[in-house]
Amino acid sequence: MEILVFGLNGQRYGLPLADVQEVVRAVALAPLPKAPAIVEGVVNVRGHLVAVLDVRVRFRLAAQALTPSDFFVLAMAGERRVALRVESGVHLAQLADSSVETLEQVVSGAGYVAGVGMLPDGLVLIHDLRTFLTSAESVELANALESGGGSPEQRQR
Repeated sequence: MEILVFGLNGQRYGLPLADVQEVVRAVALAPLPKAPAIVEGVVNVRGHLVAVLDVRVRFRLAAQALTPSDFFVLAMAGERRVALRVESGVHLAQLADSSVETLEQVVSGAGYVAGVGMLPDGLVLIHDLRTFLTSAESVELANALESGGGSPEQRQR
């Protein structure tokens, strides 16, 4: 299994490479009125509005302002293209199937985490973006995007 590994608040996380489209430098976000709390804002990626999900909210981490060293990981969360703001350590890692345990094997009810990978230098939590947004959040996000996604100036960023 190939995963994209990234850092957030001193912890390492990963996404299956099959879900990742690209990694880009973070840019200023436009607010998205009426979006669920997990949505930090939206960005214009080649003419398409993409919601930026705040991983910190999902994992109850302290909020942090956007910095010039941040990146956006553009990935698919089911049928929806999203961006995750990450801080550091963006690199690819290969994991043998035997070095990945599902979280159900470790602790039940872990929700958004598909498994724990064991890398030579430590553990990495592997996210399942298909379950990252609840159905209610997904509907709320779709409605917010449909209703405009900010001013025309914000959409042109």
